[in-house]
Amino acid sequence: MRPLNLGLALVAAGAAFAVLKYTGVSADDSTAAPAPAASVPARATSAAPSTAPSRGTVAAAGGTRPMAPLAELFPAEVKGASGAAFTRLGSTVMESCTEPDGVGPRLAAMIEDSAGCVGEQIALYEDDRNNQFNVAVFTMKDPQDTVRLVTELAMAFNDYQVAVQAPPAGSGLPRLPADSGLVQAFTGHGRVMVVAMGQWSDGRTADFQQLVDRMKPLQDAVSQKVGAHEGRG
Repeated sequence: MRPLNLGLALVAAGAAFAVLKYTGVSADDSTAAPAPAASVPARATSAAPSTAPSRGTVAAAGGTRPMAPLAELFPAEVKGASGAAFTRLGSTVMESCTEPDGVGPRLAAMIEDSAGCVGEQIALYEDDRNNQFNVAVFTMKDPQDTVRLVTELAMAFNDYQVAVQAPPAGSGLPRLPADSGLVQAFTGHGRVMVVAMGQWSDGRTADFQQLVDRMKPLQDAVSQKVGAHEGRG
């Protein structure tokens, strides 16, 4: 399923940029689906009750912790070891995690079935070759839901479930058509799922692994910011 177009206006960095319709998720790092979290076999016992916190308790605690601030989450500039440079064109906080024009129906249903979502934050970047990169960050209430989202969505590498954004007027970047090539990658950190998406400057549907590799420094930079915020508890 290819991304559809959506027309949600956002204001960020002093410029309005539209969201194009839902794009989504692919492989973490090198396009391979992330390994599912190891399951712990249940142990039958009639002894003392478990002291592990219930899902409701975990979700309640996770829901009271704020998301990472936009300015902290999305660096204004990112430089990769290969020399690639990324510049942020805009960022914003979505009104909800399940806006019909912001996520696809499958992801919306998964979020509705979860313990809850604190919020979604998005950013649009360009690199020094005018390629376009989107990053969406979903902060869930329960880390178990993050594991499930990353694992299940990454398996459907060609199912686009998260919105891609159009570049702001005056940026000099083209508004790419809906059938442009797209790559997607995921990481999960505690409560947070990071979805990184990339498109060539001309929208071509080729050289996808090269695009994934080029996107990785940006994906890693945002993931590190997320990890640092979540690590502070």
